[in-house]
Amino acid sequence: MKKQICLFILIPSLFFCEEDTSAVFIDGIAAIVGEHLVLKSDVAQLVNMAAVQRRLNPATDMDKLLLLQQEIVRSAVDQKIILEMAAVDSVEVEDKGVDRALDQQIEMFVSQAGGEERAEEMLGQTLKSFRREFWYEMKDRLTTEKYQQSLITKININRSDVENFFTTYKDSLPLFPSMVKMRHILIPVSAGEEGRKVAHEKLLEIRNNIIEGGSFGEHAALYSQDPGSKQSGGSLGYVRRGALVKEFETVAFAQPVGIISGVVETQRGFHIVETEEKLGDKIKVRHILLIPVITDEDESQAYRFALTLKDSVSDIEDFKRLAADHSRDDQTKEIGGDLGWINPQNSPIPEISQIISLLDVGECSLPVRTALGYHLFWIDSFRPGGKPSLDVHWPEIENFALNHKRAQWYDAWIAEARERFFIQINAW
Repeated sequence: MKKQICLFILIPSLFFCEEDTSAVFIDGIAAIVGEHLVLKSDVAQLVNMAAVQRRLNPATDMDKLLLLQQEIVRSAVDQKIILEMAAVDSVEVEDKGVDRALDQQIEMFVSQAGGEERAEEMLGQTLKSFRREFWYEMKDRLTTEKYQQSLITKININRSDVENFFTTYKDSLPLFPSMVKMRHILIPVSAGEEGRKVAHEKLLEIRNNIIEGGSFGEHAALYSQDPGSKQSGGSLGYVRRGALVKEFETVAFAQPVGIISGVVETQRGFHIVETEEKLGDKIKVRHILLIPVITDEDESQAYRFALTLKDSVSDIEDFKRLAADHSRDDQTKEIGGDLGWINPQNSPIPEISQIISLLDVGECSLPVRTALGYHLFWIDSFRPGGKPSLDVHWPEIENFALNHKRAQWYDAWIAEARERFFIQINAW
């Protein structure tokens, strides 16, 4: 008996079950905008993807799914209008940008669906076919977003606008959290020579087993310490140049297809890499990662070095200089370790909430151990939370006011634009 598969089909109804392994449907017109059509099949694809992302279940969330369908149809109608306006102003996006955005969209969808096979089952077509068909939809979406941004960025506010917004909406604004402006220096804990040697030799052994006929995928599942790829045979899927760490990427793009690389060392550990396919500036690649064991001596050495740096800090200029020279956070080291304004209760570094009460402004912390290594923290300033205040929370209120003004302007603009076009939304 064939396995029964539930497919999302919008004709004649939103969802039904078909005892087949392929999706068969008759297309129809969801809406007409001037000379342009919004097809029900295109709406169906968008509903499918949005339903997965929002974790909606056809068996229990039918009302929400019907509202989602209406929302997507209205959005598609507005998109057609905006595309017409964008064409008049010669707004375009590059094909490379479309490829990159589509890759990210598909990767996210596959992850949320629970794998490529399940994603294809839900779409009713292969990912390759979906990519080919959805490419133009993605180009339209990016063009729409680019044109919208070009419009709303012209809308600005002055001090009077912010004050008037606050007077009108202050009772509706949320309580603001306490914020702290922080810097850090990151000192990772690196494995010593013995741990590195053991991992390197083990990976060479695995490589030899694969070359002699063993399965790369099975060895990845057994030995790889990359939790994101080991269950898929070490596959990272299709990745673009610039998406991988430099040492890994150099080997993956340079080596021939089907060859198992030698051992490659990155900041994550040791890898062997196989490039499975090359498509221009994109490759399909898989790997096996072994992470050298960290010993107590490795921990102690990193802590002692961080403590030495702490003892060398007497003011913020010292901290900035040491961050530039020694921090391993590449995103912040060149800006003095600046993490910006942080909500300690909702920080990318959870340990901040535990040490914040122990530090004063203009003081360097003792080394703090996190999953990334040892940190030295420096507090530039505090901003208290509580009820919104123009004196204390001006940047946040200004941002609220700007977004509100832009939203109002855009709603009026799109309403006026709709009047210029013939629009017909068909019943389902």
